[in-house]
Amino acid sequence: MKYTSSKAPDAVGLYPHARKVGELLFLSGVGPRKKGSSDIPGVTLNELGTIVDYDIETQCHSVFQNVKYILEDAGSSWNKLVDVTVFLTNMQDDFNTYNRVYAEYFKGNQPCRTTVEINKLPTPIAIELKCIATF
Repeated sequence: MKYTSSKAPDAVGLYPHARKVGELLFLSGVGPRKKGSSDIPGVTLNELGTIVDYDIETQCHSVFQNVKYILEDAGSSWNKLVDVTVFLTNMQDDFNTYNRVYAEYFKGNQPCRTTVEINKLPTPIAIELKCIATF
């Protein structure tokens, strides 16, 4: 079964926000954009759409909120996350901030986690999460 959240930003391609397989919920990559807006929280772009400056902490909070929206709209919850993969475009500068913000959100639930540095994401963002949850 596929799920599309009414609160999370629209997908940038042909894919659902999440898909249920058995008792697991697999989320597609989730970024910090807001529903109904092309603005990206914590990102300043130039006229060519290139990142001029960004605030990783603001993006982290926004990504986590979008993940919550998708989980809840699919019938799961934050506390049912079992695995989180985070993609950062700048591990050296952003990991410590990401790690601190992550710890605020995951005090009660500690899913498995993998952090990967990548060269670029499909939109001008610095972080994306890929998650698996139960129901």
